[in-house]
Amino acid sequence: MYSVFSDFIKDKQSICIIQAENPDGDSLGSAIALDYLLRDKDVSLYCPVDIPKYLHYFADWSRVTNEFNFRADGYIIVDTAAEILISKLMEDAAIKNRLFAAPVLVLDHHETADDLSFPHESIIETLPACCSLIYRIAKSENIPIDKSAAEAIFQGILSDTLGLTSASVSSDTFLVSAELTDLGANISELEERRREFMKKSPRILDYKADLIKRIEYSLDGELATVHIPWDDIREYSDEYNPNVLILEEMRLVEGVKVAVAIKTYPDGKVTGKIRTSSDAPIAEKIAGYFGGGGHPFAAGFRTYDTTYEEVVRDLVKLVPELETADV
Repeated sequence: MYSVFSDFIKDKQSICIIQAENPDGDSLGSAIALDYLLRDKDVSLYCPVDIPKYLHYFADWSRVTNEFNFRADGYIIVDTAAEILISKLMEDAAIKNRLFAAPVLVLDHHETADDLSFPHESIIETLPACCSLIYRIAKSENIPIDKSAAEAIFQGILSDTLGLTSASVSSDTFLVSAELTDLGANISELEERRREFMKKSPRILDYKADLIKRIEYSLDGELATVHIPWDDIREYSDEYNPNVLILEEMRLVEGVKVAVAIKTYPDGKVTGKIRTSSDAPIAEKIAGYFGGGGHPFAAGFRTYDTTYEEVVRDLVKLVPELETADV
């Protein structure tokens, strides 16, 4: 299974690693780790949007660029197999044509279906993080993992598992963490670096207090939603992602089973980030209804030509149906 990776890279000198347009710690760690693992190749790292400042604790995050490498021999897409999450690429005719013409390999760990329209190979395995998959590939294919690669992989796993505390974590996750530690990744140093970049300015703390006041509750308190309009996105996102500020707080409210932070944009785009409790592991099913995907406890979606109120209305109807179906 993992030999697909070796077969893909063996005849290529130039490889472009692509992240989706909603970069997170796992996608960034995956991209940077592949950059380190493929040191004998000419590797470029591409993301259609700027890497958020809260992720700048990753070493070499600045290697990621918005300039697409049209001359690469092949492309590796990390942490997604959903076309809606690379819609910016598909809307660019030149990039779309290149993806249809060139070899593409997809590495993903989500349970949602692969719906990419262009020809590609894939390695998709349900794991706690895409970085977990990359570690398995490197071990299986005897690709040396140096300290830098081990740190990037570990950071990606820590990010997608909430510091090894999410329901997706298994004994194997801890074994991998131990092996990465032996390779030089120090969890306390990585966490200290992350916390330094997660510090909030007084302005952001005030904004968080405002977001908390905006939370709306439905379904007798089981569903918590918050609206993040374009004005907020424009003013605060570069300094601190509003989703990151508020979602965990919402999920930890007594009685809340489903928490959704919903962003609305001037072009009609609406995005949602979902977190669910252990009582309702239905996040990826909720996201799937809106054309997105993810995990049972964390997922996301993007839709168009709708409103915050309409999304909440759909959620109020959908959540009880999915909870009943999940029993």
